[in-house]
Amino acid sequence: MTGNQLLNWSVDRVAPTEPDALRALFRYYDEIGSRYYGRPLEPGEVEQIMTDFPSDDLTPPTGTFLLARLDGEVAGCVGVRVYSPEIAELTRMFVDGAHRGSGGAGVLLRAAEDAAREFGAKSMWLNTRDDLVEARALYARHGYRPIPPYGDDPYAEHWFGKEL
Repeated sequence: MTGNQLLNWSVDRVAPTEPDALRALFRYYDEIGSRYYGRPLEPGEVEQIMTDFPSDDLTPPTGTFLLARLDGEVAGCVGVRVYSPEIAELTRMFVDGAHRGSGGAGVLLRAAEDAAREFGAKSMWLNTRDDLVEARALYARHGYRPIPPYGDDPYAEHWFGKEL
């Protein structure tokens, strides 16, 4: 990765209902759903997942949604949810496969942590699954450590936190 690649990343706060945000969320759910089921998702399955796990709370004052672009092209997303007055939750972290390894995940994490601080959070929590090995490694590289389980996400198998 060159320094210029990192500089070409940009992150904007958008409503999760905007067309670019919906496309990023669709790709996110398509990938994590396919990995979970071990097969490509069938028509309608991603839409059902998006209905079952809505992102409408990722707007102020309960959260925010961040859209990442590389050279102007939508390349990833992340959500920040206010979990409690001093805790924010990282959710829907995604960098498109074609853009992985170019610095986008770190850019998204820093932007999410900045957004969490703006909400008054002193720490960031997240959960993830066994099969998302790369995500777990990413979080560890960025200072996230295992924490006790929280919340009621039926797919959560690992929980991490970081002091901000």
